[in-house]
Amino acid sequence: MARTRGGGTPATVALTRAGVPFTPRPYDHDPRAESYGAEAAAALGVPPERVLKTLMASVDGALVVAVVPVAGHLDLKALARALGGRSAAMADPAAAARATGYVLGGISPIGQRRPHPTVIDDTALGHATVLVSGGRRGFDIELSPADLVHVTAAVTAPIARP
Repeated sequence: MARTRGGGTPATVALTRAGVPFTPRPYDHDPRAESYGAEAAAALGVPPERVLKTLMASVDGALVVAVVPVAGHLDLKALARALGGRSAAMADPAAAARATGYVLGGISPIGQRRPHPTVIDDTALGHATVLVSGGRRGFDIELSPADLVHVTAAVTAPIARP
């Protein structure tokens, strides 16, 4: 992902413009890592329950964003229910990259090319801060879950499973 003018990613630019406080959390990314989320949690010394992964899915044919802990998995049926839909499937990776403006493994729920309906797993609300991708591999952003919900105009629901 190319940086935006001024040196930030679209996610950091969006947070700055919105006046949302955040802490940049860069780390050395290994492209051979099996799980980018688990890699981030280990590299940053953060419990995996506080590190959230951003997944793109399709609910009734429309692209949506699902944000779940890296320690869990997305429940597609629960995602569809949370958005009042009938069915959900994972999005095509190329379509997800095109729609968000981010590379796979670096998709942030913040600062996407165009807004998509977003659902954040409700367990995120149990933490003082959470970490999400900052818009490129090896770069996370730490912020309060309430600010994440606000800046993404998300709903929260139980969409993760172990």
